[in-house]
Amino acid sequence: MELLFSLVFLSLIFSSFLHPTFARGGQQQHFSLSSGFFENSSYNSGSTARHLFEDSRLHLSLDIARGYMTNSQLEKALKAFAQRCGHISRIYSIGKSVNGVPLWVIEISDKPGEEEAEPAFKYIGNVHGDEPVGRELLLFLANWICDNHLKDPLATLIVENVHLHILPTMNPDGFSLRRRGNANNVDLNRDFPDQFFPMNEDVHMRQPETRAIMNWLRDVQFTASASLHGGALVANYPWDGTQDKRTNYFGCPDDETFRFMASIYSQSHYNMSLSKEFRGGITNGASWYPIYGGMQDWNYIHYGCFELTLEISDNKWPSATELPTLWEYNKMSMLNLVASLVKTGVHGRIFSSDGGRPLPGFITVKGMNQSVKSGKTFADYHRLLAPRGRYEVMAAMPGYKLRSTCIWLDEAAMTLDFVLDAEVTLKGNLLRSGCECDCGNTIRLEFVDFLLGGHLEVCFILIIVGFLCFLFHRRMKSNLSKHRQVVGPKRLAGV
Repeated sequence: MELLFSLVFLSLIFSSFLHPTFARGGQQQHFSLSSGFFENSSYNSGSTARHLFEDSRLHLSLDIARGYMTNSQLEKALKAFAQRCGHISRIYSIGKSVNGVPLWVIEISDKPGEEEAEPAFKYIGNVHGDEPVGRELLLFLANWICDNHLKDPLATLIVENVHLHILPTMNPDGFSLRRRGNANNVDLNRDFPDQFFPMNEDVHMRQPETRAIMNWLRDVQFTASASLHGGALVANYPWDGTQDKRTNYFGCPDDETFRFMASIYSQSHYNMSLSKEFRGGITNGASWYPIYGGMQDWNYIHYGCFELTLEISDNKWPSATELPTLWEYNKMSMLNLVASLVKTGVHGRIFSSDGGRPLPGFITVKGMNQSVKSGKTFADYHRLLAPRGRYEVMAAMPGYKLRSTCIWLDEAAMTLDFVLDAEVTLKGNLLRSGCECDCGNTIRLEFVDFLLGGHLEVCFILIIVGFLCFLFHRRMKSNLSKHRQVVGPKRLAGV
């Protein structure tokens, strides 16, 4: 009897190991690779509170990481990729983790490292250390694009029209430790400034991985983004939290556009849209469960970057033998989401009517309190919008008159350039924009600063020396005049 009880107990432990708790819920679910369908064993819409705010309670064995690349192996794979596909890529680091592991990024483009009038997209994997599927699938994605450039129209479209940036692992330390948080045991997807509560405002307390992401967005103007997670099968969109901390639907100003983007991923996926838990395979984050300090909302609020949180595998850490299948299930979703940057939305540039100079202004859509900046060099903008809608698009720039136009956006992308007129003062003078500089005024201001900066003694000496030179010059001129009067004019020979 004791032997039978022991066998039953061990079988229960083994069963719970095979089907770990979801990342954004508490219900037990699993994904059948054989049937290809999402199975939900005990879904309850009223009990979707997160249970994984801390470390995963499941102690991962060393064997579960077998077949996954270590951090050093991942770095070697990235450098090997850069050598093999150097004609359309480059690698660079955006910083280091707590333990000093470089956060390597692959940029894929026909002109990597150069600024172009093209949208930029970023993929981020392994935000949580115990969700490593994303870091592997992003290497699959990079290699597929490299192998199929000029062969497959989708790969060619992405390379020649988008700057795709891929960060396979945001949390290499957590991956090595087989846990959710980083080396300081901080959940990186709770470490960003929040719109509702004054949290994570202390820059010195912010994790180095978080700071690296924030600095990255200051350097690169991303149009859209997605982070890859594990533990569920759904495309999540903003807002992720609510002001009253209640679990209910709370859409952002671009809610319809985000639903459209999430649906692109879900419907291109092998079976995400067939989910029995999430209608259409998509969900509003706050409706699922509220989180605060998340990366997704911060991207959209501070930089106008449309970011999704993609749960791409119901098992947080599946066997490495399943990775090729998971890649096939997610491949078209990952490609179509990037390609949507140029296949949909409104794109164009902002110019000045006086000379046609590019103006780094702002694009706003009426009814949506969210502006998108145009590029500094080419003044190009890329505004994602849901298709089949009428919009009033406005272009603005300090020192210039606002211009707006109404459009009907169909399925395909639309090109819309703006030419802005400079504002005129009451005296009829054109107001200068903030991007122009008056070199003459600058020199005069610098000279005044020089005088007021403790150099008055030098100025007095220079004045005295100048006055003495003036007197000496007058004396010499007077002596020369007297000398000419004594000598008299010269006569020409032969007269």
